[in-house]
Amino acid sequence: MPSKPRKLPATASVAIPQSGNKLHAPSAARNVGPIIEAIWPFAPKSGQALEIASGTGEHIIRYAAEFPALSWQPTDIAPERLASIDAWGAEAGVSNLIAARHLDASISGWAQGWQGQNLILFSNLLHLIAEREAETLLAEAAQALAAGGVFIIYGPFMRGTEFASEGDRSFHESLREQDPEIGYKPLHWVLGRLNAAGLKAEQTIDMPASNLLLVARKP
Repeated sequence: MPSKPRKLPATASVAIPQSGNKLHAPSAARNVGPIIEAIWPFAPKSGQALEIASGTGEHIIRYAAEFPALSWQPTDIAPERLASIDAWGAEAGVSNLIAARHLDASISGWAQGWQGQNLILFSNLLHLIAEREAETLLAEAAQALAAGGVFIIYGPFMRGTEFASEGDRSFHESLREQDPEIGYKPLHWVLGRLNAAGLKAEQTIDMPASNLLLVARKP
């Protein structure tokens, strides 16, 4: 999430308090299985993996368990989310999960401190940040990737000027009502920004609930 506070509808980022510092996101529980299945053919065999905006931490503990040869670094900008990530990690007991760190990936220059990543991924973020922030995030992530590194993006997108469903259109409009700078990004715009950043788009995968998973690679 960006450093500028964003006013979001209540449905945009649900996190329910659990025991200890843990937070629970129902959407994360629903979509993590399909995401793992989709990224399995593209995940590097070993190396460093960075998740941007790890949220509650419920995705990355599953990633760490499913891809044990990768060293997983969770990040977020919200202190309560960083605490939740570490709480879930402690409960999961996965040895390849590093302590959560603060990272605002919408700010220029962050890649300098995160060089050599073999995998970078994030979920359900682009529609919650402004276009200029999204462009910065994509460009900096490309710089942080090692040669041959993989970049994976999951979430909702516009297809040209159209929405995949009326539910997507309604959610996009609710986002814009709260903050006119945010909302769904067109798929072609995202692919264009990846190309401009020097990445090669490899696959666009249809996912449940009208979402997409984009896979790109650094030559």
